[in-house]
Amino acid sequence: MERLMQWLQPLSDRFEDPESIQLAFASLLGLAIFALLIAVMFVVMGLSDPLRRRLRSLEASGASGTANAETGLREWLGPMGERLVPTEEEARSRIALELRRAGKRSPGAVNLFFGVRLLLTVVPPILLLLVVVPFVRLEPVVSVMLVAGSAIAGYLLPRFWLERAIKRRTRLLRRGLPDALDLLVVCSEAGLGLAAAIQRVARDLEISHPELAEELHLFGLQTRAGMDNKAALRDLEERTGVDDIRGLVTTLLQSMRFGTSIAMTLRLFAVELRDKRTQEAEEKAAKVSTKMLFPLIFCVFPSFFVVALGPPLLGAMAALAGR
Repeated sequence: MERLMQWLQPLSDRFEDPESIQLAFASLLGLAIFALLIAVMFVVMGLSDPLRRRLRSLEASGASGTANAETGLREWLGPMGERLVPTEEEARSRIALELRRAGKRSPGAVNLFFGVRLLLTVVPPILLLLVVVPFVRLEPVVSVMLVAGSAIAGYLLPRFWLERAIKRRTRLLRRGLPDALDLLVVCSEAGLGLAAAIQRVARDLEISHPELAEELHLFGLQTRAGMDNKAALRDLEERTGVDDIRGLVTTLLQSMRFGTSIAMTLRLFAVELRDKRTQEAEEKAAKVSTKMLFPLIFCVFPSFFVVALGPPLLGAMAALAGR
């Protein structure tokens, strides 16, 4: 912090002059207006393009179960984000894969992500410059730092949301995998094939574990569309990104390759997964005592000492004062 204040000291000394303050405010206001015009130009160019308008209408008509609010956001923010999508195929594929792992598989999810990032980067600084800075007396350095901080926070917020969404969906998928494995073992031992068993399990898990049921249902759609079971399993592994599902896919692919019983393979993997979960639970239970040490020392013990030793100390002080 001291180094930052030393770096900003010449800037604050320069802004002590009223003319410099007016010039800085006019520059920030002009930059905000320029950014707003660029954003409006992106919106107008995207909305006026008949090809993109037709593609968006086809996406909206072909997507089932999509909320109206999400469709409206895609129509407004998609054209803005399309200009910001990375041109490198590797970066674009990485963002698309992360959105798929977060549960966003619509065709315009990447454009919507970058459109939201542009909106959160541009709009809060503009609002600060037009609403807060002119009517609140702040130091010029504080105003500049506030505007820059809001822009940086708006740029990083979509990435933070994406990482949280991936972690949440991964946790839900891992939570529903043991039940799915038990049902797969029962269906396989009853004589169903792998694709039929997965479709039946997807129907049974729609209420208890909807995220995992959605992934398994998509696997069934891919196999019914003509995709090979191995390719569909690889795609399931890639779009979920869960280690347990990766291990299950590897086990099933090895069983298909060597011709062993799928039911026996699933039963053995279910036993291994159950042992792994038991070990993870024991590890977390062993860490509880260490994690509870700091709350006990800093929260429980001070209050206990006050309650236990407070009255005797007060009595001793009163006795000494009376003597």
